[in-house]
Amino acid sequence: MEIKVLGPGCSRCKTTYQVIEKVIRENNLDVKLTKVDDLMEMMKYNIMTTPAVVVDEVVKMKGQVPTESDVKKLLGI
Repeated sequence: MEIKVLGPGCSRCKTTYQVIEKVIRENNLDVKLTKVDDLMEMMKYNIMTTPAVVVDEVVKMKGQVPTESDVKKLLGI
C-alpha cells in the first residue's frame, strides 16, 4: 500500500503526515508514506484544497486533517 500526503508544507499538511505516520508505526503496517509538495504533481490529482490524502493513487480525503480514527478507517484497520 502507498499513501501520499499532498500539500505545500503548511502546518495542517505536516500534522496530517505525522498522524498517518503514527498510525502506521503503532500498527506495524507495511505502507510506503510519502509527502508530495510539488505543485505540478499535486495538480495531477485534481485537488483544490490541502492537505489531501491519496491511498494507492485514489484521493481519499482532502481539505481536512484526519484523526487517528479517520486514518484507521482509510487503511481498513
